[in-house]
Formats: sequence, structure tokens, C-alpha cells
Amino acid sequence: MLNVKLRLFTLMINEPFIQQLRSEEQVGYTVMSMQRVDSAIYGVQFIIQSIRKGLSPGHMNLRVVGFLKWLESKIYKMPGDEFEKRVDSLIHEKLRKPQNLMEESLIYWKEIVDGTLIFDRREREVAALKQLTKEDFIAFFDEYIKVGAPRKKTVSVQVYGTVHSGEYKKDKYEQTEANVVRIDDIFDFKRSQPLSGSFKGRMQL
Repeated sequence: MLNVKLRLFTLMINEPFIQQLRSEEQVGYTVMSMQRVDSAIYGVQFIIQSIRKGLSPGHMNLRVVGFLKWLESKIYKMPGDEFEKRVDSLIHEKLRKPQNLMEESLIYWKEIVDGTLIFDRREREVAALKQLTKEDFIAFFDEYIKVGAPRKKTVSVQVYGTVHSGEYKKDKYEQTEANVVRIDDIFDFKRSQPLSGSFKGRMQL
């Protein structure tokens, strides 16, 4: 059920993330969040682009962390009926029929390419959502999403433009935290990692 829980989470945070960081804090002109699945690895992607001086990629990274901390109490205190409405909204999205043959064929073709062959995925996900409780969702959030979650891994890709060249020189030589690995050469880092097994058939609901 990781996939449906993660999808539900991304639906919950999309509007407040944009409202908080773009409208209120005005940290960037492009602010978005979305679900990602790369080689059977599930994740949430936050994107912020800014040309404001003083708002370096490092600062934006801290604002994402701040948003997740702010989000904790919102999720914990969410009324049960509001949670059910959000689940129902996702169920409605899942039950939407393909608009044409091409759209339908792409759904099945993805199962073949990924090697999962779960051709009734939509029905299974809807069944899983109907059984999902707020307590289950909070447990998922605590384990995988919240700041300091035990099974959470974070990759921060920071691109410095000309307007942030000063911050880049400062951040480049700044000492990293004990649990942070700075990757300056992506190719060297990739070569240093062990090969992972095939992800064929490992996609979960």
C-alpha cells in the first residue's frame, strides 16, 4: 500500500506547499511537489526555482524541511471526516476511466515494461484505499516522510545560478553535517555504489 499512501500524501500537500513557499514566503517563482517512482524506489519530489539574491539552494532546502515540520501537526490534527474526503477524492481519481484507447493501452503497457503485470492495479488500489485508516496513514508518515523518519532517505540536488555564485562559493566549503554526504562528482559517486538487483516485478500498490 506504499504507492497509494504516497499518492494520498502528495495530493494533500500540493496546494499548501505552493501556498506556503510561493505565495506567503515567496522563495521562488516555480514551486511544486509530486510523487516519483524511480526503479521501484518511491519518493516525493519538491522543486523550487528562484532568482532572488540571498535565497540560495541551501536556504530553499531548509524551507522544505521547515514545511515538513509545519505539516506534522496538520496531519496529526486532521479531522477524520476531512481525511475520508481526501481518500474518497483519490478513489474517484483512480476510478476515472481512460479517455481513449491510447490512454488505456499505456496503462497496461507500463505494467509490462515494469515487469509487474498487475493489470488490475486500479481495482487493487481502490480496495486498499477503502481499508486505509487515518492511523495507518499517520504511521506511514512517521516512518517514511516526517523530518527524522527512520526509513527516510533524502537526495537534495542544488543548482546555483549566476545570481547565487557568492552563496555557492560559501556553501561549497561549508562543513556538512555528520549524516550528510556531499556529492561533488555524480559520476564518481555512481561508480562507487554497488549494483542493485533487478526491480522487475517489485512495484507495490
